[in-house]
Amino acid sequence: MEFFHLFSILIVLSAVFAYINFKYLKLPNAIGLMLVSLIFSLGILSLRNFFPEMKIRIANQLSSINFSELLLEGMLSFMLFAGAIHIKYADLKSEKLSIMLFSTISVVLSTVIIGYASFYLLNGFGLEVDLVNSMLFGALISPTDPIAVLSILKSAGVSKSLETKIAGESLFNDGVAVVVFITILQLSKPEVDTSFLSVITLFGQEAVGGIILGLGIGWLGYRLVASIDNYQVEVLITLAVVMGGYTLAHYIHVSGPLAMVVAGLITGNHGKTYGMSDTTAEYVDKFWELMDEILNAILFVLIGLELLIIETNKTFFIVSFILIGIILITRYISVYIPSIFIRLKEKMTRHTLIILTWGGLRGGISIALALSIPVNLNRDIWVTITYVVVCFSILIQGMTIGKVAKNSD
Repeated sequence: MEFFHLFSILIVLSAVFAYINFKYLKLPNAIGLMLVSLIFSLGILSLRNFFPEMKIRIANQLSSINFSELLLEGMLSFMLFAGAIHIKYADLKSEKLSIMLFSTISVVLSTVIIGYASFYLLNGFGLEVDLVNSMLFGALISPTDPIAVLSILKSAGVSKSLETKIAGESLFNDGVAVVVFITILQLSKPEVDTSFLSVITLFGQEAVGGIILGLGIGWLGYRLVASIDNYQVEVLITLAVVMGGYTLAHYIHVSGPLAMVVAGLITGNHGKTYGMSDTTAEYVDKFWELMDEILNAILFVLIGLELLIIETNKTFFIVSFILIGIILITRYISVYIPSIFIRLKEKMTRHTLIILTWGGLRGGISIALALSIPVNLNRDIWVTITYVVVCFSILIQGMTIGKVAKNSD
């Protein structure tokens, strides 16, 4: 089956799931799609026992997809740009200390704690994994994805300041976590120098280079849209910024994800304010909002199909549920430690820490990174665990965050 036909099937399934949610479940998009995808996954897993030839056919089709290339070098660029384009400079400036600490110190703390915890836990259950592989899981499960919960937080009467903290932290910790993930992935290769200086150099090249590239392509995109007034062309320019910028980042070996975050911020603020008419700005917003929804839907469907062919067992699921508790505790620790410094500048209450912990949902970014792990690095284990954690995060945390926000006042 050609890639076009396979992609068409993913789009059709995504559309059907979205329709079922809108028509019958009436849940927030991310929560509804996750629920329908979970039911779909369980359904196809049960069918595997009755139609074993179906597993073989799907496995052959999925094996033709280079997940690392499709997700790390494709879909992530669109998702991160789409998230960044809706964030306002003024909001970020008012919460800059919180966002900076939560998106750096919190990510590093979370990666290390979860990495070591999963290493000892999995090996304790007889699942042999290397520490570097466990650190990969720590990096991919650390970034938060609050898209599903922001509307719930608003209806619960949460302050604008807290909303900005969650959205801003998520935006930047996505970029930082992806850089950490890619750095660890490079270090997992046997021929790579793993000395401290080499690690710092690699991380610095990716991070600093990505930010500089993002500034450059973001400014170029702004100058282009400011010179014309045609929403079709200007939407196309934003698309070119993402695809062209990410491709350039790949060839000059800098962080494409961070470049997309920076470029998205410039486009969503300077570009929309000084370079676009109100009509164009509205079209750009709606285009990228739709793009983000479509990509998240495809990811949920894709991992549902992937679960049909990966090897799972009862131990994987037992470990997954234990890790859910560890991840929540780690999340609290990773926001509590930076909050000690934040309290020197602004008020940080226990209520805020609870919402940051329970509202730190894992979503599409974590799934995309898990699917991009090479097969020889225990991919089956990490994909299964990630799916269980994301399901719990979106379905349980996402459905209850409004009540938690009100009860913690």
